[in-house]
Amino acid sequence: MNNIIVIAGPTASGKTKVSIELAKAINGELISADSMQVYKYMDIGTAKPTIIERQGIQHYLIDEVYPNEEFSVAKYQSLAINYIKEIFYKGKIPIIAGGTGLYINSLIYNIRFSEIETDWDLRKDLLNIANEKGNEYLHNQLREFDPEAAERIHVNDVKRIIRAIEVFRATNKTMTYHQRISRSEPSPYNYLLFGLTMDRQVLYDKINKRVDLMIEKGLINEVKNLMNMGYDQSHVSMQGLGYKEILWYLKGEASLDEAVYLLKRDTRHYAKRQMTWLRKIKEIVWININEETRDKDIIQHIINFI
Repeated sequence: MNNIIVIAGPTASGKTKVSIELAKAINGELISADSMQVYKYMDIGTAKPTIIERQGIQHYLIDEVYPNEEFSVAKYQSLAINYIKEIFYKGKIPIIAGGTGLYINSLIYNIRFSEIETDWDLRKDLLNIANEKGNEYLHNQLREFDPEAAERIHVNDVKRIIRAIEVFRATNKTMTYHQRISRSEPSPYNYLLFGLTMDRQVLYDKINKRVDLMIEKGLINEVKNLMNMGYDQSHVSMQGLGYKEILWYLKGEASLDEAVYLLKRDTRHYAKRQMTWLRKIKEIVWININEETRDKDIIQHIINFI
């Protein structure tokens, strides 16, 4: 059975650097499992690796769609599987790298997504409700008919809340039901999962420094440019971390200090949720990182395990 390597972990844990070094060592190519790096023009706020940082390693599912285009986990899965086949055809090893748990689960558990047509009018209406009445209002609607999904989906994950409501209205069955019945067929690939972890305070310090670096690199101008291209909070992409907070600042709804504070706080919360999600994956091999850990030690550990 063909092996696929997955490098997972919370934001700012060093997944990108490790996965690139691993790809160089084992003749691999990378498939991103990041729900924000898929968008074009959104580089600084997503910590997207630059061309130089990619070191000649082919990356897939980065810059895949425009910020106003819809992108679902079902579409991610379909594209990722095609890219996996392409990488194997080249005689190379696919490496999945990212922290979006839903994307990773869609592959390792071979989830079959129901072919439910997208109701664009409903999605627009629900997004307007979230903007007018708050995310919690929409989240409570979901909780009424699918409490399990409401427990899994964070109150600020508007995209997934809307999809869960859409699925229920289209089929009269919950997203939880659809996911439960979709896992009956095992994946044709053997996924080897590695998770990067570290002391929580060390991770939080790295997150805070990363946000400061994003501001220094020009995150505010990046968001301004997106606004000038016509992208705003009505697009799901602009609801992402780093974009909605700077939008608040540019619209005069928060000071820059407030926006940066909220971005750091919400990113720390997001990292905590990522770890909670990843710890539910029983097959994952955890690699603890400390100040003395060198990238080459991590790479050798993974190669030895393989």
